[in-house]
Amino acid sequence: MEASSKKAIYAALLGNTMVAITKFIAAAMTGSSAMLSEGIHSIVDTGNQVLLLYGLRQAKKPPDEKFPFGHGKEVYFWSFVVAIMIFAVGAGLSIFEGIYHIMDPKEFKKPFVNYIVIVLAVVFEGIAWMFALRAFSRAKGKWGYFEAVHRGKNPSIFVVLFEDSAAILGLVVAFFGILLTQVTGNPYYDGTASIIIGLILGGTAVWLAYETKGLLIGESANQHVVGQIRKIMDSHEEIEHVNEILTLHMGPDFILVNMSVDFINTVCAEDIESTVAKLDREIKKDIPDVKRIFIEAEARHMTGTQNQQ
Repeated sequence: MEASSKKAIYAALLGNTMVAITKFIAAAMTGSSAMLSEGIHSIVDTGNQVLLLYGLRQAKKPPDEKFPFGHGKEVYFWSFVVAIMIFAVGAGLSIFEGIYHIMDPKEFKKPFVNYIVIVLAVVFEGIAWMFALRAFSRAKGKWGYFEAVHRGKNPSIFVVLFEDSAAILGLVVAFFGILLTQVTGNPYYDGTASIIIGLILGGTAVWLAYETKGLLIGESANQHVVGQIRKIMDSHEEIEHVNEILTLHMGPDFILVNMSVDFINTVCAEDIESTVAKLDREIKKDIPDVKRIFIEAEARHMTGTQNQQ
């Protein structure tokens, strides 16, 4: 999964770098506000891919005394930073440029250059989008696309897909803004297109921030994972009742599990130790993402009392 996400990010990084250069050249040659906004958009996306790659690299750092559970949440933090960058820089500058262009319109020059750049940008962005979609499709499994975004634990994949989708939509808006300006001679269409591009980026940023917030704060594993853990626990006759299963994603591939278990009264301490060791091996074998397990022996009625307090 990590290899697929990195491949998608590298593809987007290369595509956005090439597109950004051509967009800024076109904006300088034609004076198009929409094309300048698209150039800003591509620069922001390029920076975002660098941040995501940095986050993936930091997440691989081993645990230490200060971070005993590793650095897996670096991916979540930098994904959230990407959302802020898209909103503050991409959306903010695009809307500002659009308003400025409407208030102080400039004459269009060589509009055909914009069309050439848009076609090239669609090709580059489309290739990057295909890489991101392919990686996301492999990661989502049987889930639907929206469900996979909501329940997924590796934001680096859907962040790139969101960015590339917003980029293609922005190019469509830029095309119509430039076309309407050329046909009507009214520069306000170009400025309006820039504002719409900014709003698209703002909406994308808000959605990304919402989806990554839960992971950053501390989101539990998906229900099928919890169900699988409970099934393994119930298969051991030494356990009378599983009181509680608490899970926490410390990273895309790191699940922390904390359980409260009521063992049958006739089980001795030695048998409890043996059962705990077996559970640790079985759960980690069946669910490789589970890296740390803590099991607390606790009577069922005691757990109920604590939860009421």
